[in-house]
Amino acid sequence: MLNAILSLLLIFAPIAYAQVATSTQPDPLQTHIDESTVQIAQLKMEILQLQTRLTETGKQKQTLQSAVAALNLNIQKITKSVTLTQTQIKQKDSQISTLSGTISTTTSEMSRVQLAVGDSLQQLQVLDQEPLAFLLLAGNSLSSFFDEAEKLSALRIGLEDKTRQLSSLKQTLVTNKSAAQQKRNDLAALQQNLAQQKQSLAVARDAQSQLLAETKNKESNYQALIAQKQAQEAKFEQDLANYAAQQNKSFNSSTLPSARPGILHWPLDSVRITQYFGNTQFATQNPQIYGGKGHNAIDLAASPGTPIKAARGGTVVGTGNTDLQKGCYSYGKWIFIQHDNGLSTLYTHLSVISASKGQGVAGGQVIGYSGSTGYATGPHLHFGVYATAGSEIVQFTKSVNCKNVSIPVVNNTTAYLNPLSYLPSL
Repeated sequence: MLNAILSLLLIFAPIAYAQVATSTQPDPLQTHIDESTVQIAQLKMEILQLQTRLTETGKQKQTLQSAVAALNLNIQKITKSVTLTQTQIKQKDSQISTLSGTISTTTSEMSRVQLAVGDSLQQLQVLDQEPLAFLLLAGNSLSSFFDEAEKLSALRIGLEDKTRQLSSLKQTLVTNKSAAQQKRNDLAALQQNLAQQKQSLAVARDAQSQLLAETKNKESNYQALIAQKQAQEAKFEQDLANYAAQQNKSFNSSTLPSARPGILHWPLDSVRITQYFGNTQFATQNPQIYGGKGHNAIDLAASPGTPIKAARGGTVVGTGNTDLQKGCYSYGKWIFIQHDNGLSTLYTHLSVISASKGQGVAGGQVIGYSGSTGYATGPHLHFGVYATAGSEIVQFTKSVNCKNVSIPVVNNTTAYLNPLSYLPSL
């Protein structure tokens, strides 16, 4: 019996964790956690309100005043987001400290129970060495016999209780260890998010300064800038359409996945489509921009500094910045990713590129930040989906202004695919 009990105790040996000590005094850490929860809820509400105002401003007529207002709201929103993340980090720190205290308390409790178990085992061993029947035969009174029997029974019941305690403490320990590790993972993600938000804030402030510098804070200058970029866009899009028509190479469309929602993920956390794929109303009314062929991607509203995420895991096969060549107003800063399913995706008009050629990226990984580089008349993401077999990155010699610039192109117009065929439904 003794060996069986010892084996059982080895199974429930201590692993170093704990239950929270009860106290009638307020726990400062828990108080901070509770206060942080209220603050986090308030900040989330304020961020949502700013996003609503930002969305409404984005729908207004494109003027310098509305553009500046949108930039101001965006800076306020990102600043609030930074504060929110910092508050969440502090809360996670407090939660981890609370769990660490729980670990320490449980370790002490398990040690105390083990000592009690050891004492009980010693007493049982003594009694086992002197069977009760021998006590009775040795002439002890019947009363003494029953006292010893009751003592032995109580010891065994107590040992069973302590064994159950150790089992419960072990389960608590495993649960809390898992919770602590999850909190640490959450903390690491929040710290990464904070770094991204600070980057976003820097981009947003730069965008505001650049806009005011380019327009000298005059509406007439702003409208002239818009008109200039529209003309540049028209020329570039026409060059792209001409190139695809001249190449007219065939490709095996069977390499493409069947169109269904969810093959790709949205490259933004918050989605508002400002221009659809194909012969949309804007494309039809502005044939000089799209050569009558329709829009070859979708445009998504994205304030300066918004994190752009890979729509699916894949390999970055190219990045570039067409603004480096004077007079080449096209995609600005762009990223082209090749995926494992016959699709490739293009992200343009970025302010910051956070991925490099040859890099493997995971779906949802931040690869850059939105902006208005290239011919963009305002901050947004131009998101294109191409058939990999019908696309390539070339020196665009067919464009007078961009002939020395490497950009992604298609060699058959059917290689332009509607992103909404593969993205989740809104």
